[in-house]
Amino acid sequence: MIIIPARLASTRFPQKVLADIGGLPMVVRTAKRVAHLDRVVVAADDELIISTCKAHGIEAMLTSTTHKSGTDRIHECATILKLDENELIINVQADEPFIEPEVVESLIKKLQELQAKNEPFIMGSCFNAINSESAQDPNLVKVVLDDANNAIYFSRSLIPYNRSGSATYFGHIGIYGFSKKSLNEFCNLSDAPIEDIEKLEQLRAIYHQKKISMVKVASTGFGIDTPEDLRRAVEIFL
Repeated sequence: MIIIPARLASTRFPQKVLADIGGLPMVVRTAKRVAHLDRVVVAADDELIISTCKAHGIEAMLTSTTHKSGTDRIHECATILKLDENELIINVQADEPFIEPEVVESLIKKLQELQAKNEPFIMGSCFNAINSESAQDPNLVKVVLDDANNAIYFSRSLIPYNRSGSATYFGHIGIYGFSKKSLNEFCNLSDAPIEDIEKLEQLRAIYHQKKISMVKVASTGFGIDTPEDLRRAVEIFL
């Protein structure tokens, strides 16, 4: 199950999920990128997004306007849909219109492996290698890993600090996966101070000592965080 959280009133870039990219609204283009993999539902906070998605044949559902994070939004959607506790749920961000289906498939495979091992908490995400110049962009979230490729920390800052001169940087790709049971658990955790400081919802899991399994992928896609990103995206279709 793929659920795409979509919020109209984005504080940094209002209505960006409806921005036109090559003749399609951003959220629609994102949904169509992964529609062949599984059932896709857009979890929206505004009827305008709902009507836009339905006009393009994308299933959409209205959710609360008060959710703090996209994960909380997909949780409401999954609850309304009465998904089984063992259902694997992939959260694809609405502002990732270039996400490769292979990235989503890699995450699904990792979650299935965790299920087969009967892991008590199933949450995963993806990363790729980035250069030092890209790592300095606060809109590109960095992740530091342990020796089992579990996330130690995510930050908008440049991490790790390159005192030795030999640092390798990994960029977090905006996709998450959970079992429905673990999604319930995540959304019932109390908010974490580091989550609010960095404005990164995944830090809630780390703060509460929950593992986030990370999958290394090759990806050239990029999220739309700024008007400059949108212009770059539009140029691809010119």
